[in-house]
Formats: sequence, C-alpha cells, structure tokens
Amino acid sequence: MAPHLVQPGWRFWRQAACTLGASVQHRTWAGASRIPRLGSPWGATATSPRVYRSGFSTAPRAPEVMLTRERYPVRRLPFSVVSGEDLAAFERIVPGRVITDPEVLEASNVDWLRTVRGSSVLLLRPRTTEEVSHILRHCHERNLAVNPQGGNTGMVGGSVPVFDEVILSTALMNQVISFHDMSGTLVCQAGCVLEDLSRHVEERGFVMPLDLGAKGSCHIGGNVATNAGGLRFLRYGSLHGTVLGLEAVLADGTVLNCLSTLRKDNTGYDLKQLFIGSEGTLGVITAVSILCPPKPRAVSVAFLGCPGFSEVLQTFSTCKGLLGEILSAYEFMDAECMWLVTRHLRLTSPVQESPFYVLIETSGSRAGHDAEKLNDFLEQVLSSGLVTDGTVATDHMKVKALWALRERISEALSRDGYVYKYDLSLPTERLYDLVTDLRARLGPRAKHVVGYGHLGDGNLHLNVTSEAFSPSVLGALEPYVYEWTAEQQGSVSAEHGLGFKKRGVLGYSKPPEALHLMQQLKALLDPKGILNPYKTLPAQA
Repeated sequence: MAPHLVQPGWRFWRQAACTLGASVQHRTWAGASRIPRLGSPWGATATSPRVYRSGFSTAPRAPEVMLTRERYPVRRLPFSVVSGEDLAAFERIVPGRVITDPEVLEASNVDWLRTVRGSSVLLLRPRTTEEVSHILRHCHERNLAVNPQGGNTGMVGGSVPVFDEVILSTALMNQVISFHDMSGTLVCQAGCVLEDLSRHVEERGFVMPLDLGAKGSCHIGGNVATNAGGLRFLRYGSLHGTVLGLEAVLADGTVLNCLSTLRKDNTGYDLKQLFIGSEGTLGVITAVSILCPPKPRAVSVAFLGCPGFSEVLQTFSTCKGLLGEILSAYEFMDAECMWLVTRHLRLTSPVQESPFYVLIETSGSRAGHDAEKLNDFLEQVLSSGLVTDGTVATDHMKVKALWALRERISEALSRDGYVYKYDLSLPTERLYDLVTDLRARLGPRAKHVVGYGHLGDGNLHLNVTSEAFSPSVLGALEPYVYEWTAEQQGSVSAEHGLGFKKRGVLGYSKPPEALHLMQQLKALLDPKGILNPYKTLPAQA
C-alpha cells in the first residue's frame, strides 16, 4: 500500500486557496498516496494550555521534596543570617513586599521539577531597578547571600536557594518600557512573562525571537540570564545575537546601564554578553532590550512519522534543501515520548504509531508560496519512504495542538516519576546513539529512557525516569553521560545552563584555562560571592 498522509476516515480541514483566514471546507481523505493541500486533521479535541510550571497539576499534594543540603554533599559558605534589623531595613526599601510567610515561601524554595529545595526564610519583591540596587547594597554590606529568581522554570536547580539565601524575585518588575514599531525593538523590565511579551509584540506585527514550553510563566530576565534557546533558535539564533542591551545591578548595588537599542555599537567591550548565560552569578538583570523580527504572515506545521532515526536525519537534510528560508523549526521525539504525553496528559496523536516523530514549522510572508514548497517537500519524503504518515496544520488552534505534543513532553515526564534530565549538544548524526546506549545500560532500573529535542540545533534532551530517586540509577548515569558527550566533543549543557545540579561537570566542556578565567570574572564582579552562590561554577577547594 502506498504511503499516506492521513489515516482513513480522518476528518480534514482544508484551507481554500491556501490562504490564511479563508473559508474552511470539510473533506475526508481516504488514505490515498496523493498529498492533500495544506490541511489539518484532528481526531480529538486537543489544546495547548498556558504552561504554569510552578503548579501545573491539579493532582493531590505531592510529597515534600528533600532539602538540597541533605541530598547533595554541599557545605554552607560563611554568609550572614537574616536578622530582625535586616527585615526592618528591607521593609523600608520595599514596603509591604517583604515576605516571610512559610506557605508563600514554599513555592519559591522548590524548583518546578521538585528535585531540589532550599530553606530561605525571606522573599523580596522589588518593582524598580533602584529598589534592587538598595537591596543588593544592603546584602553586600551585611554579607547576605542572594538568590535571584524569575519564573522558577529552570531545569538545573539554578533558580532556588541551596540553603537560606535571600530570594530576590523579579515578578513585580513586569512593565513594558517601550516598543519601536519601525525597528521592532522591545525594551522591558526583567520580570515580564515571555507569553505576555509575545502577545504584546504580535499585536504590533512582530514576534519574540524565542519561544519556550514554559512561556506562560518564565520571565524574560531569566531567559536572558540562562541564555535560553528554545523552539525558534533554528530561525532566529541565540539571545547573544538578539539581545541589543540590558541593565543589571552588580553585587554591591552598582547599576550597570547598558540598555542600548542600537543594532550596531562597536565601542569597547560588549559587556552585556557577560551577563547573558551567567545565571545570576555576576549581576541581577533588571531590564532588557531585544530585537523582535516581523511576524510571519503564513505559518504551517507538519507532524510526521518516521520509521527510524536515520530517516529523521535524511528528512532534515531534505527539509533544509527544499524549504530553505521558510524553515523555522525542526523538532524530533521518539515513540516513548508520544506514549508519555498520551498516557499522562491525555493528548491525542494525529498520526499512526511510529518509532520517531518529526515536527516541522515553516513561516513566511506568502501562504501560497510556502504551501507549494511544503507540498513538494512532503511528496518527496513520502514517496522515498523517509516518512510513513503525517498531517499538516495552518489553523492557529491546530498548530498549537500539534506543538503541544512536543512542548509538553517535559510536563509528562514529571508525572512519570523522578526525572534525571540531560541537555546535550552533540554531532547530529550521533544525537540518538546515547539514548539507545543508556536503555541497554540501565535495563529495568529505569522506567523510561527518552530522547527528543531541537534536531536542527544538534540539541538532545535526554531524560530518564524511575519510580523514585535512586543512587544506583544516578551512579549508572553520571559521569557516564558526561564522558560520552565529551568523547563526541559535545556540550554538557546546550541551553538549560548549569545551575546547581551541573556546576561540577563544566570541565567536560571547557578547558582549565577557561574555568580559571570565569572564576576571575566572578571574583572581580562579586568579590564576596553573594550572588547565586553554589551555582554555575565548580566549587573551589
């Protein structure tokens, strides 16, 4: 039987004349080898709700997370302890926004994966850069450690305290300062939620240059501080290129205003780059200037099934050649990922069961032009056997539903048990080998070993689940995963950062000279080491 694009009997929504906003015609395809023009099958209602990672589940209360200091061999550094005088001083700086209620603090002490937990007794909520400056000046004078916190959606324990650090939240620093309609330059405070910013610029004909599964709760300041990659990296590149300027407060309260909106500024050292990806260890980012590209007029998403990883790679090669400038995302996931999202989140697969799945997004300025290129591509990969089944969506809600299958994998994993997460950069042709290797290595000790990620960027998200935290499983994974990655000249952190959990493995990706220079920079900008201690850099003897 010839390969088919839709399963027999599935309802197809076809856009007349391949134009967005055209009247919709209903048609049922019978599974012929002919490729239907851009449409969107949907067998069951599926939506992609806004992701709130600080409490997305309505399940019964989860068991208490073990304190980080009890689970990991980490020693508290000689910082001061918050006193009554400190509380009074902070109350003068941010009146009414000094939080000591243990129930409120609980959510800020635990990471969203529920794998690490601090014991902070104090949460501060400034609204302005000036307030952040006063807070840090006081903490610097008193030798109080500070944990900057945005949306708390990080994967590596970088956004929560390890001990009793003062939590400095940017949640109330959520104002858009300006947007320039001609250049697409957005200036905003660090606490703006990514999805809110996306909505703000889309209303003006632009899009944010990054998109994440946690967009409903992550903050742009945290995105910049961790150099988040995300789903649009293939098209728009990293934040090192799209961030035009930023404002940061140093450990001693000094405000560094590099909030430029210029695309070209070749005067001296580009200091903003120091803070992008520094994870709050060099300064607290308080405002960002970022370049937003024009909003595409036509967006299509193809969700395809592939018989093997070799076909996933060949489909990517064909995709680059035939789609060219309209290709904006190329994501992959394995069959176990699909099982997890259908089992735990009740999402519905729109294609027949396959060993691998690929999500391809195109975005351009002319729907007809893009549709022709996409259909040519689909005909080629179907006829050659690289793809065995697939579906295409142009309707906004159905595009979101297809993306939900990929974006919500991490959420599904968190409901499967304890999760060991690895975010690796590897040569594309070796991207999945480690997943296969670990399934054999771990055997029945692991519930699931899954691989998914941004294949277009060479970024593998390797995840292992077990019923509960197991020293045996961890011992089988580490340092094996890092050694395997280093042998491939890969990176132990592609986009999640190092945080607390990965700080000790930096040496697998960076030479000793680079580590030494990083430690010198930290000592220069934060001589007392109060900013996000125990994170990013390896512990020094």
